[in-house]
Amino acid sequence: MRKLKVAILGTRGIPNHYGGFEQCAEYLARGFNKRGYEVIVYNSHNHPYKESTWNGVQIIHCYDPEFKIGTAGQFVYDLNCILDVRKRRDVDVILQLGYTSSSVWGRLLKNHGAVITNMDGLEWLRTKYSKSVKRFLKYAEYLGVKFADHLIADSVGIQEYLKENYNAVSTYIPYGAYNFKAPNPKILDQYELQPYSFDILIARLEPENSIETILAGKASSNTNRKLLVIGNHNTPYGEYLKSKFNDKSIIYLGSIYDINKLNNLRYYSNIYFHGHTVGGTNPSLLEAMASNSLICANDNPFNKYILKENGLYFTDAADVTRVLDSHVKTDEKFKPLLANNRDNIGEYYSWDTIVDQYAELCEKAFDLKKNRLK
Repeated sequence: MRKLKVAILGTRGIPNHYGGFEQCAEYLARGFNKRGYEVIVYNSHNHPYKESTWNGVQIIHCYDPEFKIGTAGQFVYDLNCILDVRKRRDVDVILQLGYTSSSVWGRLLKNHGAVITNMDGLEWLRTKYSKSVKRFLKYAEYLGVKFADHLIADSVGIQEYLKENYNAVSTYIPYGAYNFKAPNPKILDQYELQPYSFDILIARLEPENSIETILAGKASSNTNRKLLVIGNHNTPYGEYLKSKFNDKSIIYLGSIYDINKLNNLRYYSNIYFHGHTVGGTNPSLLEAMASNSLICANDNPFNKYILKENGLYFTDAADVTRVLDSHVKTDEKFKPLLANNRDNIGEYYSWDTIVDQYAELCEKAFDLKKNRLK
């Protein structure tokens, strides 16, 4: 049986130095390669990894002018990736992670392999965008649906949304995680921390991730534990947060991409705050579950579908304050919740399972496209 050639587009590249889709691409590329697929991943030319292969995966570097012209550069970068993959007539499946800056070029991929698009979250709902940008994102969403041969929804909520709004059938495949099994308290030494003596927040510092709500709750609490804020704070919004919450107990660590460090910080934290309000299955929530974190999540359907009753929830700053002042992870009552989260990762969200689901869809999409073009 012929093994597929799969090209992965839509990310800044691998290994991950940015976020969820990059991490997804990394695991998928590695998993596809182990299954005997020939895999291409497109990287921004200014990605720190400069080699042409990574763990048996072919890396193609395309020019990305985002560093010069801002967000508009993402459209140019995606176009450059699409123009390159069009030249590779032997690519069987084009897997697009996201649609925001690529769907406007969608018709260029017609008859160039089976196109599978992960529709991500509801980008046009993000509060950081103006009305005109939100209108464009809604249009880009429409184009993403229109030009894909198959759609992936990373949550049941997104799957239902696509059906209700576009009458579009999608395949539900969430993100993945691996249960963390090698805690090492020595990792805490470089941060001058002791186990369970700190709380933690890991997210892009953007309004829809409830950052201000969580920090306001911390500012009003009576606990003397530190709150670690992990995410790029050298942005206008980050500067605003640091100015407003200039508290010695709030430690802005910046971005950390070392998965071992992150897992240990999650594992040894007291409360892990997950404030995401937009999107489907968020990778950081699964990683927190896999790292034995006691999670306090924003109370919304996306988070509740994944976490269920195995965590704490907040809706406002007062809830955050109450959680900080009232709960400690070492309390015996939380042991079953933590165990349930790890069990759910192993049963439903293991990366091995997720890669199998992606591979099954790639095989199906290729067969359908091949038969359609006969």
